[in-house]
Amino acid sequence: MFLGTHTPKLDEKGRLILPAKYRDELSEGLVITRFQERCLAIWPIATFVEVAHTVRSASSSQQVRDYQRMLASGASDETPDKQGRITIPPHLRTYAGLDKDCVVVGAINRVEVWDAAAWEQYSAEKESAYADLNDTAFPGV
Repeated sequence: MFLGTHTPKLDEKGRLILPAKYRDELSEGLVITRFQERCLAIWPIATFVEVAHTVRSASSSQQVRDYQRMLASGASDETPDKQGRITIPPHLRTYAGLDKDCVVVGAINRVEVWDAAAWEQYSAEKESAYADLNDTAFPGV
């Protein structure tokens, strides 16, 4: 499970050092892809396979085909190096607006990578509604 917020920096080669607490779960390989709200999602390989199976099994509506294309066409499989670094491909850095300052967020079954300013804005907007989400999205939690 991925939890917490971290603030690593991208180096000049587009490499990101994964937070130490995430490295074991991602050491065997991962998939980086576009995600909603212009961030990137990093999935352990096994979790991405589950997501891909769910997406593949959905009915073939235009919305589903669009989602499948956006998810898969931008995806990149990576293996962290011995220092826990991964290279984020240029097209994904552009998509998420990543330059140097990043925020890495644990999101239960995935890791999200955000531009620091975009995360700050998103977090400020969503934090005020957070208390109300529990009752409407997850009754009883």
